[in-house]
Amino acid sequence: MLDLVKGKLAMPLALMIVFALSRIPGMLPQNFSAAYALVFCAGVYFRGRLAWWLPLVTLVATDMGLDIYYLKMGWPVFTAHALREQLCNYGAYAVLWWLGRRFRPQSSFVSLLGGGVLGAILFYLITNTASWLFNPFNNPEYTKNLFGWLTALTKGTAGWPQTWEFFRNTLLSGGLFTGLFVGAMKLTEAAESAKEKETEEKPSDEPENEPAPGDAKA
Repeated sequence: MLDLVKGKLAMPLALMIVFALSRIPGMLPQNFSAAYALVFCAGVYFRGRLAWWLPLVTLVATDMGLDIYYLKMGWPVFTAHALREQLCNYGAYAVLWWLGRRFRPQSSFVSLLGGGVLGAILFYLITNTASWLFNPFNNPEYTKNLFGWLTALTKGTAGWPQTWEFFRNTLLSGGLFTGLFVGAMKLTEAAESAKEKETEEKPSDEPENEPAPGDAKA
């Protein structure tokens, strides 16, 4: 029983560790993150309370670590604007998790990969739309019309990399990490299935059709 519990927790914990390491500042390019795939795959594969509390705790813990790091760098991370933007991110993560619940672990690799990429696209659209709508830094480019919204999605504000570059990184990382996570889960399931089949087909050590003592011939 203990081995079964360990087996069920091993992969989720491994995915969380990979995700946490990927959030170390400078480890990956901006918006190139395992978060989109991680939250989506948690919705697909994790069951019970583990499905929501493990990714949530990991996100909160790593976000707190990043906030402390950026605070020491002089960034205003605990302002009302910054916290509101962070809440929007969590809302987008909730959408990705909900999307993952619409899939089954038995779904094909291609189907799950497409779901992970779709989740990354939704995350980008939600968070950038929120930045345009709330405009916490009063960017003059983010006018409250269609042109301002498209600017937020494609060009962004002056002095920063264009937002389409962030979208490229979001899309690539969503596809890459979803493929890695789903591939790892598929391989794990295949190995467990093969082991169970081998156990079922293993011949019994007890001899069959052994004659009763009274049936032995003189």
